[in-house]
Amino acid sequence: MTRSQTWAPHEVRAAVGGGADELLTRIDELDGGLDAALVRERALVFRGFEVGTDELDRVLDRLLPHRLAYVHGNSPRTKVGGNVYTSTEYPPEFTISMHNEMSYAHVWPARLAFYCAIRPGGGGATPVLDAARWLAALDPEVREAFSGGVRYIQNLHDGYGLGKSWQDTFETAERGAVEDFLKGSGAEWDWQRDGSLRVESVRPATTRHPVTGAEVWFNQADQWHPAGLGDETAAELAAILPEDQLPQMVTFADGGRIPGEYVTQIRDRGLEAAVDVDWYQGDLLLIDNVLLAHGRRPFTGDRRVLVAMSD
Repeated sequence: MTRSQTWAPHEVRAAVGGGADELLTRIDELDGGLDAALVRERALVFRGFEVGTDELDRVLDRLLPHRLAYVHGNSPRTKVGGNVYTSTEYPPEFTISMHNEMSYAHVWPARLAFYCAIRPGGGGATPVLDAARWLAALDPEVREAFSGGVRYIQNLHDGYGLGKSWQDTFETAERGAVEDFLKGSGAEWDWQRDGSLRVESVRPATTRHPVTGAEVWFNQADQWHPAGLGDETAAELAAILPEDQLPQMVTFADGGRIPGEYVTQIRDRGLEAAVDVDWYQGDLLLIDNVLLAHGRRPFTGDRRVLVAMSD
């Protein structure tokens, strides 16, 4: 962990020889059970059990009762097993800013489990952030501006182009299956003449936890806005495509432009308030996806962290 914080994830450390059997026993011993412990602690780190990849399914079956597919996910991942994916495949020298997984969607996973298959050579921590604290850290002007919600815009190509294709995004090559999914999401969509798909979705900027009632910052405006990418990357994109044709874009719900300074404040204050979880091979991290946002610090050498999700 880094920085002096009033909160940190609850660590459960191996006491015997580690492995999946001991970890599953320790889960059973959590005060009040796993569900209550996760709400109470927000995040649980299982250290020193050295769970092997051949044992991972057994552990995930306990941590995530109903593993979900990453349908409508916007970040690049590779599926490596039964609804188990690589964490976001993004160049190692860059930071991935704080976010709650799929907060742009009409439904999102309630919890996430991360598993370290290969320890980073250096850096590569997963920062986690109390999303209620994130909300409180923003200027009143910013919170008020976002009170009406946000509009997410996706331009998903048909197999060749910038960003993800609609086939990868929805894990299907059937247009009808995509339309069935979108009909239930409240989104608007339009198939383009070149075979690409444009999707627009209006979502709230905050939500409340179903158990605690805590109001939390819960959107990905800073990740979908060009200002969140940094000046150099934003300029490169602007030279290639007009803003309304970017792979993903965000505005206020009424279509109004979100000022870049709002975006950088959201990004920077989230990262500043986060607590880093460092990785050792075989560790697992379980988080409540509404109470906590997460990201990724830059790293060197190899790093392989897998992720699975559950409702």
